[in-house]
Amino acid sequence: MSTKVAIVTGSNKGIGFAIVRALCKQFQGDVYLTSRDVSRGQAALESLASEGLKPLFHQLDINDLNSITTAAAFFKERYGGVDILINNAGIAFKVADPAPFGTQAEVTLKTNFFATRDMLTHFMPLIKAGGRVVNVSSFVGSRTLNQCSPELQQRFRSEDITEDELAGLMQRFVEKAKNGEHKQDGWADTAYGVSKTGLTTLSMILARRLSKERPNDGILLNACCPGWVRTDMAGSKAPKSPDEGAVTPVYLALLPAGATEPHGRFVSEKEVQPW
Repeated sequence: MSTKVAIVTGSNKGIGFAIVRALCKQFQGDVYLTSRDVSRGQAALESLASEGLKPLFHQLDINDLNSITTAAAFFKERYGGVDILINNAGIAFKVADPAPFGTQAEVTLKTNFFATRDMLTHFMPLIKAGGRVVNVSSFVGSRTLNQCSPELQQRFRSEDITEDELAGLMQRFVEKAKNGEHKQDGWADTAYGVSKTGLTTLSMILARRLSKERPNDGILLNACCPGWVRTDMAGSKAPKSPDEGAVTPVYLALLPAGATEPHGRFVSEKEVQPW
C-alpha cells in the first residue's frame, strides 16, 4: 500500500498553515507544506514540529512554471501521484494600496487565476482515484459576479463555458482594467473579486471535465470560501482565526471514500452555496 500524500500551496502562514496543521492531525499520510521561500517554509515546519506534528516541505512558487513542473515530477516519482491538492496560495492588495487599478488587476489575476490554473493543469493528471482537489476561493467572487453585466453573469454561470473561454475573459478583464474601461465592459470594480469569480468558475469547468473523462475514479473537486480570517492578507479585524478558516477546506479534502457530493460546487461553512 503506497503512502498517501496531501499538498497545500502557499502554506507557510495564514490559512494554508492552519490547513497543514489540521491535515497533520486528521490525514493518514504525508502532508506537504509548500512555500515560495525555503527559509520561511522551514521556519513554518519547525513551528509545527514544536507542536509534535510532522509535515514535510517542498519549495513551490505557483507563479514559476518551472517550480510547478519540478514539484509535479517529484510527487509523481515519489508517490505515483497525489491524493489531496489544496490550492490555497493567493494574494490581495490592501484597500489603501497606491498601485494603479490596472496593475492590481494584472498582478492579482496572475497569481489567483492564471498561476492556480497552471497548478491545476500540471497536477490534475496526477490526482489519484478517490482524490480530492480543493480550490480556496471566496464569497467575494460570487458577490462580484452579481455586480457584473447580465451577459458576463450568463457566461460565468453557463454549463458550456470552456476553460479557454474563461481564460480569455480573465485576460479581457486585465486589458480593460489597464485601459480604465473595465466598468464600461460590464465588470465589477474589484480585481480580487474577479480573480475569485474566475477560480470558482474554473473549478466547476474542471469538475465537469473529471466527471466526463474519469467517471469511475471518484475524484471530487470543489471551490470553497474559508470565511473572513485574521491573516496578513485579510487584516486583524476579521472574526475567524486561521484554524477556523481551515475547517471547510479540510472538510472538503477529507470527504470520505465513496462520497459523490459535493463535486463542482462552491462551499462555505461546509454547505453548498448558490452560484
